[in-house]
Amino acid sequence: MEIENVKGGYDFLPEEQNIRNYINNTLKEVFEQYGYCSIETPILCYYDILAGKYDESNDLLNEIYKLTDQGKRKLGLRYDLTVPFSKLIALNKNKLTMPFKRYEIAKVFRDGPIKAGRDREFTQCDVDVVGIEGQMIEAELVSLYVESFKKLKIDVEIKYNSRKLMNGLILESGVAEDLTSKTITIIDKIEKLSKEDFEKALLEIGLTTEQSEKLQQYFSMTLEQINEMFKDTQNLVLEEGLKELNELNDYLTALNIQEYCKFTSSLARGQDYYTGTVFEVYEKNGVLNCSIGGGGRYDKIITDFINDGNVYPAVGVSFGLTSLYAILKDRAELSKKSQLDFYIIPMGTEKESLKLAIDLRKQGFNVDISMNGRKLKKCLDYANKANIPYVIILGEDEIEKGSFLIKDMNNKNQIEVSFDKIESVKDLTNMDNILQ
Repeated sequence: MEIENVKGGYDFLPEEQNIRNYINNTLKEVFEQYGYCSIETPILCYYDILAGKYDESNDLLNEIYKLTDQGKRKLGLRYDLTVPFSKLIALNKNKLTMPFKRYEIAKVFRDGPIKAGRDREFTQCDVDVVGIEGQMIEAELVSLYVESFKKLKIDVEIKYNSRKLMNGLILESGVAEDLTSKTITIIDKIEKLSKEDFEKALLEIGLTTEQSEKLQQYFSMTLEQINEMFKDTQNLVLEEGLKELNELNDYLTALNIQEYCKFTSSLARGQDYYTGTVFEVYEKNGVLNCSIGGGGRYDKIITDFINDGNVYPAVGVSFGLTSLYAILKDRAELSKKSQLDFYIIPMGTEKESLKLAIDLRKQGFNVDISMNGRKLKKCLDYANKANIPYVIILGEDEIEKGSFLIKDMNNKNQIEVSFDKIESVKDLTNMDNILQ
């Protein structure tokens, strides 16, 4: 038997996991500042729930991991956290107070191509809210994106669009309504296709050359140009899409975050469940070519799941941990940072060292102890390699004296602390970096 990971799945060593934890903890902090609470949903879902919002041509259906249980029920591994969230609301609507804001950081699975920033088993970090209409919440989610990536020190561009605008422009091009979904799928790839390949793809699904030319014209225009051309439109879908985008723009300008954002008329997001504004985030410095986050409004999923005559508007955004890790993994200040604050080396003082470790942990520090009887030099070498900032060498002399020395491994300074004043460790001015 060959021991290896399944393609698209990875082990993460402590140095690597430290970076992933840093990302998660940073995002959690921002999510909770914005009023989102944590939930957890199952990895396994009924296949019909996962696939129910797509037509047969959607690429995502081919990426769902499918399986059956012993009862021959058709199941699938969740490919995102939005559908499970929608299912949770449908099952628990009587227990929740609306609007309900949640975040979830968990594994999802897609049987798709593997490249930098794209794996088959990966972690998504999602924030969603159900029960709020209008562009105010969308603007706040863009603000949340900006704040999160600032804290992660990643320069980003946030692309945004409206599915209503797309639908309206497609109708203006004379495309039949039953071809709208397939047309959107092709338009979403317009930046990756040559003019010839784009036209060919549209003709293959049944569009005419004239319709193709109109689509190319409309989807190459700026928002200002679209506003001008269709200012008197009778196309209600297009009118509503423009209204939403213009309102969103006003909010982004008021929040002074317009510089991070770019209107992109061809942006659709792959999922058919989006009903309004959509977003995708890209790293600006070319480290990754794929998106590192995305989301949008999906007003129908929860409404259709519950089907009680009420509307359950919903909107959310997602962060791709795999993509963020690919960007941050080479940052030395993250990869070399130890989780430990102290490393205690007993010199015939094992019992006293255990007690000291417990006392320091009670003060909020992360502490480890050398327990394998290695010589002092090897213990210090280990602490250096592990980037542990502070070492305590505890011998009989220290026990008799009633105090111990904290050795700063970076600048080689030493600090003496009395056993009966261990709480003073937190107050030492040159220990501030421990508490960060």
